[in-house]
Amino acid sequence: MDIQLVKTRYDIIGNSPLLNHAIEMAVRVAPTDMSVLIMGESGVGKEIFSRIIHDNSNRGHSSKNRLIAVNCGAIPDGTIESELFGHKKGSFTSADSDRKGYFEVANGGTIFLDEVGELPLSMQAKLLRVLENGEILPVGASVPQKVDVRIVSATNVDIEQAVRNGKFRQDLYYRLCQISIKVPALRERKDDIPLLFRKFAADVADRQHTDPIRLTSDAKDYLMNYPWYGNIRELKHFAESISVLEYERMVDSDVLRKYLNYNTSGNMPTVYSSDSAPEMTDRELLLRVLSMGNMIHELHNEINDLKTTISELVRGGMPVQHVQQTVAQPATEQLPPIIHPADDLAVHYIENSNNTDAEEFADTEVVEDEPLALEEREKRAIVRALEKHHGNRKPAAADLNISERTLYRKLKKYGIE
Repeated sequence: MDIQLVKTRYDIIGNSPLLNHAIEMAVRVAPTDMSVLIMGESGVGKEIFSRIIHDNSNRGHSSKNRLIAVNCGAIPDGTIESELFGHKKGSFTSADSDRKGYFEVANGGTIFLDEVGELPLSMQAKLLRVLENGEILPVGASVPQKVDVRIVSATNVDIEQAVRNGKFRQDLYYRLCQISIKVPALRERKDDIPLLFRKFAADVADRQHTDPIRLTSDAKDYLMNYPWYGNIRELKHFAESISVLEYERMVDSDVLRKYLNYNTSGNMPTVYSSDSAPEMTDRELLLRVLSMGNMIHELHNEINDLKTTISELVRGGMPVQHVQQTVAQPATEQLPPIIHPADDLAVHYIENSNNTDAEEFADTEVVEDEPLALEEREKRAIVRALEKHHGNRKPAAADLNISERTLYRKLKKYGIE
């Protein structure tokens, strides 16, 4: 059959040599009963090639011999065996009657296993038996059943890599891939993109009873250089969207940029409308979160420093009113000398000890030059509490107003035996 006739019959748009080669292979292998594996990215139109193969085979000449398409990735693991091979009444809880599986329904015809790479390994072994012996075993049955089915499968994953990774059986791969057909991605047939867009825009215009969207030369270049990770499916959805949203029927590249944004990270492209703000990349979002975390941490430290300063000033004998004035003063003015510096643990220890211990601790903590570092004061408070309770951690932790686990962690931190 002439390739142009095939394109017309199946509404295939494009003149790419890669596309023409894939169509030619499908037509040539169609009259045989060989298993065919169609490979290509999601959205390139692999199912059309299964129809070409079936319709141009001996199986496609009879209306009784059907083409059954099955999306293997959409069937739950627990029911896939029953879906493919059927089941007998009473074989499981909800099996209230016999049910034919897809293979039995497709008997005499063709079954198209889309996303065959998603099949679980247990089902791969059973599918191999069908290919080798032409037999299926419905769930709950004890006798195999003969079927005459041609298998055409498709996958958008690197099936050879899946075999190397142990996720796909090598023997099944060789049985499915007697003939392989590679359907090119849309970015591999750039010259076909304006033709496809014009077709999709015209279809929308017919349905909406309006004029179709047309592209300037720079808009065509923009579309041709766009990556189109979703392939034909993405291009069709885009053509439909812009046909509805744009009032002007002639659009240039500036208009396209409002809807299509090149994503330099190499992931899925970002599509957004003209009134929506561009989304942040993962890196920008992470940097913003880290920045907010640093701000919160710095604010927390400033609050703690303020609390400590006020506590030290009050314990040094300064009236509260003067403390408020002092804290509000510019940073260039020096605070009065601190006589009894103490952190939270030390303060609590002094307040909850008897007068003698408190006076002894206060005398020990007095400094005449600079206040001790917070960690050093915390360490001394812990040591004093342990000495008071003869090394008993539980009452020492109670005096310090911290949990025993926190005390244990701080003992390890400061190397206190």
